[in-house]
Amino acid sequence: MADPPGCCHPCATCLLCLYSCQWITAKKEKKKVLHTTKCDCSWFIFLFCVFVFTLVWLYFAIILLNDFHNFNEFIFKQRKLWLDWSLVLLIATAMLIIYLSVLLVLALCLQLCGQPLKLHWLHKTLLILTALVVAAAFTGLEIKWAEEWRSARISLQATGPFLHIAVVGGMTILAWPLASFIYCTYNTGLKVVLLLVYSALMIALYLAPLGIASPCIMEENQLPPKPALVGHRGAPMLAPENTLMSLHKAVDCDVQVFETDIMVSADGVPFLMHDEELTRTTNVQAVFPERAALNSTAFNWTDLQQLDAGSWFLERKPFPTVQSLSAGDRYQATKQRIPSLEEVLEAIKQSSISIMFDLRPENHSDYQTFVNATLEVILQSGIPLQQVLWLPDGFRKQVKQQAPGIQQVYGRKRLQNEMEPLLHVNLPYQDMSFEEIRQYRQDNISVNLYVVNQPWLFSVLWCSGVTSVTTNACQVLKEMKHPIWLLPSSTYLMIWIVVDCTSFLAILWAFLLMKKCSRRRQPAESETDVLLTKINSLMQQ
Repeated sequence: MADPPGCCHPCATCLLCLYSCQWITAKKEKKKVLHTTKCDCSWFIFLFCVFVFTLVWLYFAIILLNDFHNFNEFIFKQRKLWLDWSLVLLIATAMLIIYLSVLLVLALCLQLCGQPLKLHWLHKTLLILTALVVAAAFTGLEIKWAEEWRSARISLQATGPFLHIAVVGGMTILAWPLASFIYCTYNTGLKVVLLLVYSALMIALYLAPLGIASPCIMEENQLPPKPALVGHRGAPMLAPENTLMSLHKAVDCDVQVFETDIMVSADGVPFLMHDEELTRTTNVQAVFPERAALNSTAFNWTDLQQLDAGSWFLERKPFPTVQSLSAGDRYQATKQRIPSLEEVLEAIKQSSISIMFDLRPENHSDYQTFVNATLEVILQSGIPLQQVLWLPDGFRKQVKQQAPGIQQVYGRKRLQNEMEPLLHVNLPYQDMSFEEIRQYRQDNISVNLYVVNQPWLFSVLWCSGVTSVTTNACQVLKEMKHPIWLLPSSTYLMIWIVVDCTSFLAILWAFLLMKKCSRRRQPAESETDVLLTKINSLMQQ
């Protein structure tokens, strides 16, 4: 097989070896001429599809990072094993992407060098396995974590303009091997199909910005105020969650609200705890091993005070930020105990922030007793009632009657026949569209969305006009003085036109250049055909 101009034989041989796991020597070339068959083309198309499929999963994996702490907590409740599974997910996905990228680059280089695309059976097997693994990952996401599809739609509002540029660039680069293949093949039908498919895809990409609507495409003077920060269980990236240390760290982050969870002990003392069991955030297995699996409300306050509520934070490292804690913060973390609601309210009075809480567990038979005990502590604490944001739906009317000054926060959207106007709503960030956020803002309804950890998500919600966000990463969002990006519509229109025109000219140049190169090879190929015809005629005579 003759190498095309500009492609040295050793390079072509090396590329074919890596792609086909087979050395092509000069002797073998004389005995057998290898060609790219329809089956080989099918495997290349399959390789490209698996690469795109895995790339989409990588995008999802990055989006999932905002909510992955919830997944880690879920696995711990099921298996009692703590691990940052986001690292496992990202490393595995990155390895697959690297492997597929190498194969794809090898295939494109072989096509440009005029070499056959004989994919080895081992690569074929790995491709099928990769497709199955990624398909299984998407299936698991649909079954166990379906709300993340809505997170992905929100992320497209943040990344859409840049994804459009990246995809247009990638498809433009693909024009070079496509043009090389079209001018090298003699199958007219295949040429027409490839050109039509490629042209349709490019036209769709060129017009894609017509369907991209991002809240951050606006003028600078239209940007709403920065959302207030609500500390999710305090500042859980800097201190053990639901502790006094976490509360103080949240105050240092300039949060306006301390969001927490309250349970009531067996002897009627409200205390801070999120999980129904104490195993994740205390050393209950060491202190009370025979009672470790009991509900948190089954313990009296004296027992709860014996538990260490901070050392787990240093041992399990629920967030990467634990590694960077100072020696003083590490020592302080080991001294944390489960705080009572009374202690927390006293600290909040001194810091002038508000407190918002859930009362758990909602399905407990003594839930009304829990409401009464919690309300009694609040009223006796002397805290200004406007600093208390009440989330529980159970016995809300009773709370309004006994403490009308408490701000009522609802975990639902407003109804059409709402008897009493809502002033505060607290919802997952996936549950409200940007149009609804802006409508609530116009109607003076305070909207708090949870849990928002990533700057890209915070930026989108900022542009949408949300009032506040609940976050684990208050120390990160505190430093943001501006959304990650903000583009006037006129600027985005200019970028769109420039990208599309540049891409079109690059594709046109690729096809013209490949056509010129193919014409240079045609005289040599014609002379070879004539010589072969003469030799065949002489042999027949």
